[in-house]
Amino acid sequence: MEELAREAGITVRTVRFYRERGLIQPPRREGRIAWYDDHHLARLRTIAALLERGHTLNGIADLATAFQSGHDVGALLGLGESTDETPVRLSPEELADYFEGEVTAENLAAALTLGHPATDGDGVVHISRRLLDISAALVREGVPLATILETAREVRVHADALAALFAAVLAGRATAPDTTVALRPLVKSLVEAEFSLALDRRLRTGAGRATPAGTGTRSGAGTAPGSGSAGA
Repeated sequence: MEELAREAGITVRTVRFYRERGLIQPPRREGRIAWYDDHHLARLRTIAALLERGHTLNGIADLATAFQSGHDVGALLGLGESTDETPVRLSPEELADYFEGEVTAENLAAALTLGHPATDGDGVVHISRRLLDISAALVREGVPLATILETAREVRVHADALAALFAAVLAGRATAPDTTVALRPLVKSLVEAEFSLALDRRLRTGAGRATPAGTGTRSGAGTAPGSGSAGA
């Protein structure tokens, strides 16, 4: 338990508390020795990532119960009925096959911090099949998974800014929930078209190669981001 706590960056008392709450599985026992493994460490890192995203321990406990019972994890991860994203359950072997051996401890920790995967026992639940498939396709094209995760972190900053901008627009125009749902595809298409045009401009001028991901100047929701790889 001491080794597990040290690897997870928490106290032994916290590990005991999580175990008592059922947030991590009991250790494997050999006589008086209790063995914790990588699954316990991954679960603790998932808990830390969810706490950083504002989830409560009660909510995380509900999420763990949903994993174990096969219930809808999308709603518990904050994906409402109007989302296009579908969570997907994988075995560790299937996840490794997706990314051709690039599922290292460092990459897994980065992905957990982003909140893309969550672990439970021998299983993994990814928050979005589309994100999973796109990331795997980029890896097959030779883009390192570490680069994809770092770019995703930067993209999220700009995506959140765009979402805030258009959420305000929708709130001002939509008078009913059904209207908001109907406007979502139009807003997403507008953003996709603008991004396609911006990417064309960057590639024509070579700017996409000049500014590495994460080094551009972040800008507000109403202005074009300065990063060539993450601007939307």
